[in-house]
Amino acid sequence: MSTPYTPETTDRAAVDRLPGATVVEFGTNWCGFCQRAEPLIDEAFEGHADVKRIRVEDGSGRALGRTFRVRLWPTLVFMRDGKELARVVRPNTADEISRALGQIAAPA
Repeated sequence: MSTPYTPETTDRAAVDRLPGATVVEFGTNWCGFCQRAEPLIDEAFEGHADVKRIRVEDGSGRALGRTFRVRLWPTLVFMRDGKELARVVRPNTADEISRALGQIAAPA
């Protein structure tokens, strides 16, 4: 089981400076969509220990989510070296998350 969403502790500039593969996951602990997607997200992340996963509690007035134009939860933003390369909103399968993870994989 994943760690809970935590209140934002960083800002967009810091996220944009993160090196390597990063997924910023926006949601809330009480959100039914987030709870249903959690096992799919966990499954897709198996074997991707090299990808940094940041779970951010989102909501009205939360600056980080607004800079990414988050409207629905969960929203997963897939980044490499601070650049967004993919996004998955309300995933229905682990496969769609895995495909997005493939887009931020380390170059061979």
